[in-house]
Amino acid sequence: MLETRRPEEERGFDRLSPSGYENIMNILVLYGSYRRDRAGIRLANYTVMELAKRGHNAELIDAQAIGLPMLDRMYKEYPAGEAPSKLEALAAKIRAADAFVFVTGEYNWGVQPGLKNLTDHFLEEWFWRPAAIVSYSAGRFAGARSALIWHGTLSEMGMIVISSTIAVGQITHALDADANPTGEGGEALARAFPRFAADLEWWAEAAKDQKTRKAPPY
Repeated sequence: MLETRRPEEERGFDRLSPSGYENIMNILVLYGSYRRDRAGIRLANYTVMELAKRGHNAELIDAQAIGLPMLDRMYKEYPAGEAPSKLEALAAKIRAADAFVFVTGEYNWGVQPGLKNLTDHFLEEWFWRPAAIVSYSAGRFAGARSALIWHGTLSEMGMIVISSTIAVGQITHALDADANPTGEGGEALARAFPRFAADLEWWAEAAKDQKTRKAPPY
C-alpha cells in the first residue's frame, strides 16, 4: 500500500507557521546599545515579535544584559570547558541558530561598540548562516552608515548577508514603548517587514538544506 506524505513531511517539517512558512527556524536577534534611555530596544523587540508571529523560535540577545567584558580572549582561545559560563552559553546559542538579525544604531558614522564587542568574541561559531541588518536612528538617516559597515563586517566573519534590509528613522515616532508601530514610519516598517523576513527565511532554509547534502568546506 502506498503511503501518501505531505511535501513538508518528506522534507522533515512537522508543522506550518502562522505565515504559512514550513520550516521553523532558530533566529537570534542581536542588539547592542548600553545607553540608559535606549530607544532601539523597541525595534529589537518588534523584530523578535514579528519573527515569532511567523512561527520561528526568535530570541533576543541583548549585549547589555549579557554583559561581556571588553574583548580580551575570544571564545575559541579558551581551553575546552574553561570559557566563562555566559560566553559558553552564548556560543551554544550561536552554533544552534539558523539565522541572525543584527539590530544596530549609529554612533558618529560608526557602529555601536557594545554589539561589536559581543560579536567579536566569536568567529567560527558564526560561519555558514545568513545574517540580516536592521538599522535605526533618532533622526532621518535611519542608521544607514552603520548598516553599511556591518555588511562588510558580517561578511568577513563568515555570514551570508542578505540584500534586504530594514532602516527606521525617527525611531521613537515609528514604534511606541511597547514596540507597536505608530505613524507613517510604523506603517512603512509593517509593510516592509514581511518581504525582509521572507528573504531571510529563504537563505536560512537554503543553508540548512545544503548542510544536509554536503559538509561546509572548513
